[in-house]
Order: sequence, then C-alpha cells, then structure tokens
Amino acid sequence: MFRDNDRLIGHDVTACLKACGIEEVRTAYRSPWQNPFVERFFGTLRRELLNHIIPFNDRHLYRLVEEFVRDYYHTERPHQGLKGDTPIPHQPHTPPVQSNKLISIPILGGLHHKYERMAA
Repeated sequence: MFRDNDRLIGHDVTACLKACGIEEVRTAYRSPWQNPFVERFFGTLRRELLNHIIPFNDRHLYRLVEEFVRDYYHTERPHQGLKGDTPIPHQPHTPPVQSNKLISIPILGGLHHKYERMAA
C-alpha cells in the first residue's frame, strides 16, 4: 500500500499494515505528485468502510481492513483507472445458457456483496 511520510500517521499504521500482511510503500519525500494515489485509497477506505462500521478495537480494525482489501477492494470493486476492471482480474462473466440462480455473497458482514451464478 502506498502512503505518504506524514508524521501524523505514526508507527501504528505501519504496525497495522504489517499485521494485515500488506506491504507498505512510502512516497518519496517532497514529491506531492505521488500523494493523490495515497489520498484516493484512504478516501475510498473511509467512504466505503469506516463511515459505516465502528471498529471495537485495534484487532477488529486490522481484520476489517484486511477483509476490505483482500475480499473487496482488489477482487470485486471496479476501479476507474482500470476501465472498470479489478486489480486482480477474474473470469469474464458469460451470459447464462439456461436459467441460472444468482446468489449474493456478503462481504464485511453484508456491507458489500459479490454475486455469482449457480446452476438452478
């Protein structure tokens, strides 16, 4: 995950990222053109997760961020910069041959969902 070198963030964010298994990449010093990517991710994290869920403690927050990135952000959420694709591409959706059942799989306790076709 890219992040800036702001001292306000501190060592807790680094520890959280490491605990979640996320590699941290800091932007270069005095390179403001790199910051929009960092700000965009944290804005997305805030709008799509933290504005809807209040973590009970640090451990809960780590688990939420890990699940958000692993099960939603990289695999299900369309990214504008990738022309609506996801960072980890998946099988292209094929039209149903026969009547298939569409099921909803909840992510983050139902805050987001992914959808899959199942044989009827």
